[in-house]
Amino acid sequence: MKLTQGKINELLSESACEHNHKKDGKGKNKSCTQVAQPGAAQGGCAFDGAMIALVPITDAAHLVHGPIACAGNSWGSRGSLSSGPMLYKMGFTTDLTENEIIFGGEKKLYKAILEIKERYNPAAIFVYSTCVTALIGDDLNAVCQKAAEKTGVPVVPVNSPGFIGSKNLGNRVGGEALLEYVVGTREPELTTPYDINLIGEYNIAGELWNVLPLFQKIGIRVLGQITGDGRYQDIACAHRAKLNVMICSKALINMARKMEESYGIPYIEESFYGVEDMNRCLRNIAAKIGDSVLQGRVEQLIASEMEKLNEALLPYRKRLKGKRVVLYTGGVKSWSIISAAKDLGIEVCATSTKKSTEEDKARIKELLGKDGIMLEKGNAQELLRVIAQTKADMLIAGGRNQYTALKARIPFLDINQERHHPYAGYEGLVELARELDEALHSPVWQQIRKPAPWEIELPSVED
Repeated sequence: MKLTQGKINELLSESACEHNHKKDGKGKNKSCTQVAQPGAAQGGCAFDGAMIALVPITDAAHLVHGPIACAGNSWGSRGSLSSGPMLYKMGFTTDLTENEIIFGGEKKLYKAILEIKERYNPAAIFVYSTCVTALIGDDLNAVCQKAAEKTGVPVVPVNSPGFIGSKNLGNRVGGEALLEYVVGTREPELTTPYDINLIGEYNIAGELWNVLPLFQKIGIRVLGQITGDGRYQDIACAHRAKLNVMICSKALINMARKMEESYGIPYIEESFYGVEDMNRCLRNIAAKIGDSVLQGRVEQLIASEMEKLNEALLPYRKRLKGKRVVLYTGGVKSWSIISAAKDLGIEVCATSTKKSTEEDKARIKELLGKDGIMLEKGNAQELLRVIAQTKADMLIAGGRNQYTALKARIPFLDINQERHHPYAGYEGLVELARELDEALHSPVWQQIRKPAPWEIELPSVED
């Protein structure tokens, strides 16, 4: 895939995404064209986004073509887990030096690919360009093609230098690489009328494993997991699925749309967080497949799971009812976690709308009610102000906001990709309730809110 300005404009103007292709004809949302600032790009550039999308393919080797810092700054930042191969956890880089930057790094890249094949024999090798290799003009496509012919292993070029745009754009570049080089390159051994793909689920903290057993119980087969706990050969067969299910992510919406255009696979957008969303997801999948027997099995499963869930949540609901929280996260989680909190009797006083679409914002308004606060931008000062204003009992946010909660002397729960606990599905809601309960009722909060010994007025000698 050659990354031209036309291709970048196409990805920025994704017709299926309301966030960056407004239907009133006024053009793209400003946030879609933001470019990461030099020196502050880690965690927000296109290179990082492409790796987030593709590294969870667990049986592939992921080779970063650039200086070693590009690999080191972003590797392992997300908690995507594997049920088998662990090769994706190993970081590979060409580690370009000044010599290769002057004379070109193509020979070093070619040798690195051959060495990876010789030592690890991966199912595939994904090669990521970086700002440096894009600027010096290394021909990633040509090297990957030549190496693939030599080794007999698929070598996928991912042209995602960080300077081209934001993390979301990088996600879509990763999706384009899968569409061009992977999807449709292999036929499955068998197909069923109940084959689906999950797109945009990265198996953070093993969340996917809370949901796959539910699909198995009702007879649905997940053909391709794109990309959490994914396997290269399964994704190569993904074009034979009957339905694509977008999970809590607009990042790979271009994959869903283009697979519908190329292979006639319809797609729906769902969430695994909270009882209502999980129930709706199962029902919508069965309805879209259009099988009455499957719909009956879904209703039986929901009834059975709800009975077990209500029993498991009973003690937590009593302890969590009426608690007030501020939620600061991005994208679909900004409303899907509200739904999960409501299931536990928790009131969400405020939430962010960062990286949320207009559709997401409409859902947030509906869930929060007229008194809820929607935060367009949030920094530590603003969060502290909102916490004080709403008298919140807890902050639920990403790891970088942990110290803001500590300053406010309230409990904190990490909800973003660095977390170590799965919150998806019915079992995930019980885990979320357990984590909230433990954080809110920890005895440490009573201790730190007491005045320090030197702040206590001692009785006078006369007394």
